[in-house]
Amino acid sequence: MVVFLGLCRWLFRSAFTYDDDRAAAVMALRERDAIRDRRLLVVSLVVLILVTAGFVLHTVLHLEPSVVALVGGLVLLAASRLDAEQVAKDVEWPTLVFFAGLFVMVGALVNTGVIDQVATAAADATEGRLLLASMALLWVSAALSAIVDNIPYVATMSPVVAEIVETTGGAGQSNALWWSLALGADLGGNATAVGASANVVILGMAERSGRHISF
Repeated sequence: MVVFLGLCRWLFRSAFTYDDDRAAAVMALRERDAIRDRRLLVVSLVVLILVTAGFVLHTVLHLEPSVVALVGGLVLLAASRLDAEQVAKDVEWPTLVFFAGLFVMVGALVNTGVIDQVATAAADATEGRLLLASMALLWVSAALSAIVDNIPYVATMSPVVAEIVETTGGAGQSNALWWSLALGADLGGNATAVGASANVVILGMAERSGRHISF
């Protein structure tokens, strides 16, 4: 965090300049003026709380998180009294199609047995050596997460890690391997524009705002 803050101060040093007029304008802002529809604010907060609770309790409710999200979105649309056609225009359709295609590809890899072959090959290559397995998992995860979105990557690699855990001696050594997967996928997702869901969403929002960000 210290290094990151130092880099920000250096990279964006031209933006860190004091301007009397801008400072006065910011100080004159009233937060309540930004609330244009108080009813919609309340309804949105209530639905957000319910959807968050649904995510936490989805195993108890026997509902998939996707169902909770879709139901929450439809309830909010109905309760908001907004024009559905206008709302649909504001949806990040390119981003949704991108993720749909990505999950279809991952599902195909799972169902065709490619993931099982990768798991077996990885387990055989490490031969029960924990250090080799954890380092390989860390760096391979970082490299692949820069190309494939890290969420489906982790979901895809989970059975691979489980297989390696069994090969390297079971649950006693599993923490190192799971942490290697988590750290590699998490940090590797920052390497490219498509490496993480947040990156793709921000690129889409920037594009719609007239600010194209290249790969």
